Amino acid sequence: MKLALIADWLPTFGGAEHVIAEFHTLWPKAPIFTTVARHGRLGPLDQADIRVSHLQRWYRLLGRHEVLLPWMPRVIEAIDLRAFDVVVSSSHAVAKGIIPPPSAVHVCYCHTPMRYAWEMEEEYLHDFRVPALLRRPVKRMLKRIRRWDLTTAKRVDHFIANSTTTQERISRVYGRESTVIPPPVGEHFFEQPLAATADRKGLLAIGRLVPYKRFDLLIEAANALKLSLTIAGTGSDFARLKTLAGPTVTMLGYVADADLPDLYGHAHALLLPQIEDAGVVPLEAQACGTPMIALRRGGVLDTVKENATGIFFEEQSVPALHGALERFEHATFDHDAIREHARQFSSSRFKEKIAQAVHDAVARRA
Repeated sequence: MKLALIADWLPTFGGAEHVIAEFHTLWPKAPIFTTVARHGRLGPLDQADIRVSHLQRWYRLLGRHEVLLPWMPRVIEAIDLRAFDVVVSSSHAVAKGIIPPPSAVHVCYCHTPMRYAWEMEEEYLHDFRVPALLRRPVKRMLKRIRRWDLTTAKRVDHFIANSTTTQERISRVYGRESTVIPPPVGEHFFEQPLAATADRKGLLAIGRLVPYKRFDLLIEAANALKLSLTIAGTGSDFARLKTLAGPTVTMLGYVADADLPDLYGHAHALLLPQIEDAGVVPLEAQACGTPMIALRRGGVLDTVKENATGIFFEEQSVPALHGALERFEHATFDHDAIREHARQFSSSRFKEKIAQAVHDAVARRA
């Protein structure tokens, strides 16, 4: 059977792109259809057959895929999939809205129902600094996309959710059932020898630097307690965070995927102050034997075992984080046990589950 892969967009090699990369290793001959892509920044996907839309020329000119969102629904629907029997989409925005042939099976790995439309409209307007003058037309645009997004859920034969949090949203927003398969951890995160506790120094945070992820909360806590904190990642909030950072905070910027195991493996703990739908960062940290200090919300509830692989704090506030840091200092963690816990989320296990889910969806349609 001929299979096609669909992605929302491919601007960098982040969490959603890791999932597409695993799909690519499962089905290496399958073309990857998407709206726009930044070739040369996609790791293993740079060698894949990536087919972009006509929005690519505007993406090259503007350099930001977010501003093209109003045109993406029409573009994704225009993709011609008549030659394919199976369609597998990786969607947190528009990818699930493709129009499959009537005879084809469409399996959607859903990272979340579209955040901009359902959960985070105000954060979207704030993060992308939408001027007050444009907010009303942008909100009207998001309302149109909401209606479109709801309609396109009917084009999916089987939903896979990346967490129980996303599973609940799929049920609430789309009225559809789904199975849960957490995102994958690359095998190379399990290969580096585990560092001893004595060799693990300072706190670590990794991710896309945008306001809603609350890295500013970590910096405030580190400044107040004079804690060594390293932040890795890039994003629109980088400059602001750098001005907030005190002498004990290091802003690394972009870190290559190959260098991440060493960074994780020598950290005392990984801090996660944001609400993630699922999140591959906590899984990568645990694969390196590194315990978590995480907000008790979202995907970490599926992947972090309290008091065994990490501890939780209850709200996005400095006092709550301070309390968690104090409890962490009096806790003991077994780095080997943390890594062993993470193995259930390895890329090999992920691919087994995805292949089986697609096989089952095709069998039900036969």
